[in-house]
Amino acid sequence: MTDARLIWCHGSLSTPWGTKSLALAETAKGLGLTMEGPDFSDLDDPDLRVERLAGLLREDDRPAILAGSSMGGYVAAAAGSGAAGLFLLAPAVYLPGYAVHVFSGLPDRVTVVHGWDDDIVPVDNSVRFARTHNAALHVLADNHRLEHSTPELCALFARFLTDVLEASRP
Repeated sequence: MTDARLIWCHGSLSTPWGTKSLALAETAKGLGLTMEGPDFSDLDDPDLRVERLAGLLREDDRPAILAGSSMGGYVAAAAGSGAAGLFLLAPAVYLPGYAVHVFSGLPDRVTVVHGWDDDIVPVDNSVRFARTHNAALHVLADNHRLEHSTPELCALFARFLTDVLEASRP
């Protein structure tokens, strides 16, 4: 499935290509995938971002692998019905003001990574999401940005992508 689309959904106050996303894109490149990074920074509303991502997904019928951080993790999960896989970093799930609290149609391959010291999105939200969706969950000694865990994030991302790609082989 190297013809799959790999789409990165950035967080609320970030841009598509920060340190973390560039490192993940390089990891994906090593596996033959090019990561797209649409810019959602003109939209403050997470659910308008979901609509934009859904529109991007409708424009291309290739299988999609979605990855996202914080609000971008929420966006990926909310638009993730039918995706080949989801890789979510400190996803902003189950927060007030976000429309989707019941995520349906998610893929079999979902990985969630969160920091124990996250003061933006409670780690318990990711535990609940992972339990509900039988997702792989990795909780690291880090904060919301997971800025001290880049090597571990890249290793987890490589394993996740390899699993998704192998699962799609006939």
